[in-house]
Amino acid sequence: MNTSFYIAKRYLFSKKSTNAINIISGISMLGVFVGSAALIIILSVFNGFEGLVLSMYSTFTPDVRIEPATGKTFDPRTPQLQALKNNPNVLIFGEVLQEKSLLRYDDRQFIGRIKGVESNFLANADLDTITVQGQFLLNDEQQNYAVVGAGVQYNLGINVDDQIRSLQIFSPKKGLATGFAGVNEFNSTALLPVGVFQSGQDFDDLVILPLTVARELLNEPNKVSAIEITLKNKAVADDFIAQIKLHQNKNLVIKNRVQQNALLYKILNSEKWAVYFMLTFILVIAIFNIIGSLTMLVMDKKKDIAILAGLGANKSLVGQIFFFEGMMICLIGCLAGVLAGLAFCILQQKYGLISMGNGNLIITAYPIILKLKDFFMVFLTVATVSLIASGISARLSVKHFDNLKGEL
Repeated sequence: MNTSFYIAKRYLFSKKSTNAINIISGISMLGVFVGSAALIIILSVFNGFEGLVLSMYSTFTPDVRIEPATGKTFDPRTPQLQALKNNPNVLIFGEVLQEKSLLRYDDRQFIGRIKGVESNFLANADLDTITVQGQFLLNDEQQNYAVVGAGVQYNLGINVDDQIRSLQIFSPKKGLATGFAGVNEFNSTALLPVGVFQSGQDFDDLVILPLTVARELLNEPNKVSAIEITLKNKAVADDFIAQIKLHQNKNLVIKNRVQQNALLYKILNSEKWAVYFMLTFILVIAIFNIIGSLTMLVMDKKKDIAILAGLGANKSLVGQIFFFEGMMICLIGCLAGVLAGLAFCILQQKYGLISMGNGNLIITAYPIILKLKDFFMVFLTVATVSLIASGISARLSVKHFDNLKGEL
């Protein structure tokens, strides 16, 4: 066993002549323990909230979305795009036509967005989870229907159980440039609203309707606003995009799920990193308390250092003793804190120890998602700061090494 490591271990667990040294060392280790556990717990909670928010958006956010680089629409009738329908990785290939429109229900009006989708849009199994009223139905043998977002229902007072009143949708006719917008200058249609969905604020103003109805309303017989693709294996989305980019022209933009919700991801990550740096700062303060405890330990072990010097020990060996002791204090506290944080997270996942209150309708307890990279990040952070603090302590311990030789 390394001599300096062996002596450092004896110093760590042996009783000191001055009780304050034990107390300060214990406080330092406790600070690292609490800081490490708090980092694991907080990062896991943020992972949980991120997963929760993104799951709410995932229903209307496909794995891959193809949009025009400029303008609002593009023609999907190209061999390259049509070939994607037969791609073995594609589960759902859906054309979408989307535009702002005037919505009217009784005497109320609201500016919302209509989204025309193909019938395979209903193959999305998550639609049932976001349908809060009525049913997610776009047509049957008799007529076409509309499904509205929660914001549209709130602003227009829509009652999906009313089979008489219809939702009127108005869209300006293309090519008209008169100063007064009369009724004749709008294309219009009326659909019976049969369902209400709720999937985040970005989708609350949507009205989902059949693509054929949207084409007629917007006078757009061929072009689409986007192509939405759902993959059989979501994990290969980036590889799929890299593959099809080789065959696409510069007039189209291909986005994965993160790029479609870039602002949302940026906000979630910025909040997570802000909390991480604040907790890390507190952890740094706790770790640098080690310098104080090791400085007192050097004073307590002056005779031991003098004896070691008399036996031939050099500055390097003495410095290594206190370096290893500082590292052991930090790493023991870190490992214990990480294990405690892991245990708490598992209990929170299983039993929901900390509740979010009765007013929350989505979840009852704080969500937890454990990620291996968080554990590596916390351990690496503690190890890096510990190296710095222990290095400073080691240098201070041999500052008066030559003077200590004379005390033998």
